[in-house]
Amino acid sequence: MGIKKGLGLKIKRMRTKLSLTQEELAEKIDISQRTLAGIEIGENFLTAETLDKIIEALNTTPEELFKVSHFKENEKLLDEIIEEIKTFENDKKKLENIYKYIKFVVKE
Repeated sequence: MGIKKGLGLKIKRMRTKLSLTQEELAEKIDISQRTLAGIEIGENFLTAETLDKIIEALNTTPEELFKVSHFKENEKLLDEIIEEIKTFENDKKKLENIYKYIKFVVKE
């Protein structure tokens, strides 16, 4: 995965965790929803000015935004996965989808 796609996915993940729509975040950072959609799928790369606005709007830091988390030890990864899943404990549909995805990936 390239840097544009990886950064876009991280921005999307952080945006959805804050329950912001693309339209809402785009408005906050003064770009079009279409431009933001392109950033999130790795089609467009953002300017330094837009990056600053995204960092502020998502209430994060450059370090957190660019942190590569897939090199963590298994125990830490498992803990983080569990914490993420717990955020959906009141959303049966999302939990069912996560379960189906895990079963599909594991192929049991």
